[in-house]
Amino acid sequence: MLKTHKRVTMLKGEKFMYILIIFALIAFPIGTVFTKAVLSETNISLEQMKAKIDTQEGINESLSMQVDELASLDKIQEVASDKGLTYNNNNIKSVNE
Repeated sequence: MLKTHKRVTMLKGEKFMYILIIFALIAFPIGTVFTKAVLSETNISLEQMKAKIDTQEGINESLSMQVDELASLDKIQEVASDKGLTYNNNNIKSVNE
């Protein structure tokens, strides 16, 4: 009795499906790692930007306080008296709409 071996041939569709499955098994883990790396980089960038914003807000608040301090009536009178000017309330006219 002779044994004959039948050779199993794959159809073109089967080859395509196997290649697609192998590609998916390789691509999905790589894609996941890449996506997590990009997300991590974005989060680091976001945190750095938040720190810069907080620093700038502190600077802005400090400058705003300095503006308020310099615009106070006492400071204006002090600067005026240093320049030889006097404060006369009678010379001030208010504009009404």
